[in-house]
Amino acid sequence: MEETISLKELLQTLKKRLNLIAVITLLAVMVSGIISFFLLTPIYQASTQLLVNQSKNEQSMYSVGEVQTNLQLINTYNVIIKSPAILDLVIDELNLDMTTAELNGKISVQSEQNSQVVNISIQDADANRAAEIANKIAEVFTREITNIMKVDNVSILAKAVVLDNQSPIKPQPLLNIAIAMVVGLMAAVGLAFLLEYLDNTIKNEQDIEKTLGLPLLGVIAQIDDSHLQNKVSSRNERKARVRGESIGS
Repeated sequence: MEETISLKELLQTLKKRLNLIAVITLLAVMVSGIISFFLLTPIYQASTQLLVNQSKNEQSMYSVGEVQTNLQLINTYNVIIKSPAILDLVIDELNLDMTTAELNGKISVQSEQNSQVVNISIQDADANRAAEIANKIAEVFTREITNIMKVDNVSILAKAVVLDNQSPIKPQPLLNIAIAMVVGLMAAVGLAFLLEYLDNTIKNEQDIEKTLGLPLLGVIAQIDDSHLQNKVSSRNERKARVRGESIGS
C-alpha cells in the first residue's frame, strides 16, 4: 500500500522541528558573518585599458579591413598579456615577491565584442599594488608587442588609479550571509524531514494503525490524576466532618 504525505503532516513536522531549524539557520548565518568579516582577506581590483588601433595622421582614413585585423589580433593579445614573456618582465621591474603563475592568477583580461578596447584587471590584497601592477603590465605590453609581433597598434587608453576609501570587491559579507541563510534553512528543513522519517516510535493511534495495518477499535482515555486526587480529598473531608459532628453530639 502506497503511503501518502499530506501538506498538514509536512507543516506539523516543520512546526515540531522549528527550534532545530531556527538554531541551524542562525548558526549558519553566524559562521558566515564571522568568516566574511574577520577571517577572509579583502581583495581590491584595479583596471587599465588598452586601445588596439593603428596610429594615423590627420589625413589618413581608417579602412574596414584594418579594423577587422585589429579585432582579430585582440584574442592573440589577450594571450600574450598573460604570457611569461610579459609577466616575467613585470615581476623583475616591480621586484614582486611572487611567481609567474601567481601573478597570472591575479590577472583578468577581457574585451567587449567588436570593441578595440582591452581591459586588464588586477586583483590583490593591496589596492595600491593592484594599480601598480596593472599599469606596469600595460606599459610592458605596449613596449614589447612591437618586438614580439612587429606591430605598433597598441596604446594605453586609461591608467589604473586608486580611489579614496576604495571598497574591496570581495568578500561581500551581506551576500555571503544571505547565501548562508538560504543554505542553512534548506539543510535544516532537510534534516528535520530526515529525523522525522527515521523516527519509528509510536506516538498516537494513527501510528498504531500504520504499524499493525489493523483498524482501531477503541481508545483508552487518559485519566487526570489531579482531578482524581481532588475527588478523594473532598470525600475524606466530608467523612471527617461527619465524624466530628457525631462526636460532638
